[in-house]
Amino acid sequence: MGLLLKEGIDINLIKSSVLAFSLIGFLIVLVNINPIFKNRLSNYTLQLAGLIGNTSFLGIPIAMALLPSRTINFTIGFDLGTTLFAWIFGPFFLKEKSKNKNIPNIKGLLNALINSPASRGIIGVLLAYLFQIDEILGNYLWIPARIVIALAIIIVGTRLGIITNQKGKIFDLNEEIKFSILLKLFILPFLVFLISKFLNFDFYQSSAVILQAGTPTAISTILMAEAYDVKQKIASKILFTTTLISIVTIPLLKILMHALN
Repeated sequence: MGLLLKEGIDINLIKSSVLAFSLIGFLIVLVNINPIFKNRLSNYTLQLAGLIGNTSFLGIPIAMALLPSRTINFTIGFDLGTTLFAWIFGPFFLKEKSKNKNIPNIKGLLNALINSPASRGIIGVLLAYLFQIDEILGNYLWIPARIVIALAIIIVGTRLGIITNQKGKIFDLNEEIKFSILLKLFILPFLVFLISKFLNFDFYQSSAVILQAGTPTAISTILMAEAYDVKQKIASKILFTTTLISIVTIPLLKILMHALN
């Protein structure tokens, strides 16, 4: 909210949000209608883990560290589009394969959506605009916003610590899991790179959306898998593995973007 108030909501946020939402939706449809892709990503847990990134707790701090603040709307917009797709469609996809056929906890899912950093930030900003306190509030929240964003990465580390204590071999990866990891860390960022070139994004705008696309698998994929008792171990393995690999791939993406600029 502090970051948005400082920079303001503009068309850039909408553009990157639509980009993320529509691209993830297109790829989900493509995977499920193409037998070749469907054989490699045979269930929705694999597909969501390969397309939904940790754009809130990891992507935004990375963008704040590597990019100028004027690109924050592109970063948050991509996060918003990803978050909306994950919590609107993810539960319905996983419900189809769930062993538990009970009616989903709609209230819980709505709470999860509303409580995401992107959604809460947007709601807060709209209220600030409504009461015409956006400028004052933005100045007060700017510094604490940057501190909180930096500390958000602790949440990722905490969740990874929980995963490592779970039973089973974290690095026992089958071919489907490897393809999901490949999709998340390499294929999706490459597709976003091509789209950003087609849309004539400048270097920093392209960097913002590419880095968001290259973030590791989101924690929300585990939460949804646990809620519907569907492939929780797969989701945990992909989250853990993509997060570790992203230590190398994200700096590599940054280097490649500069080289291609």
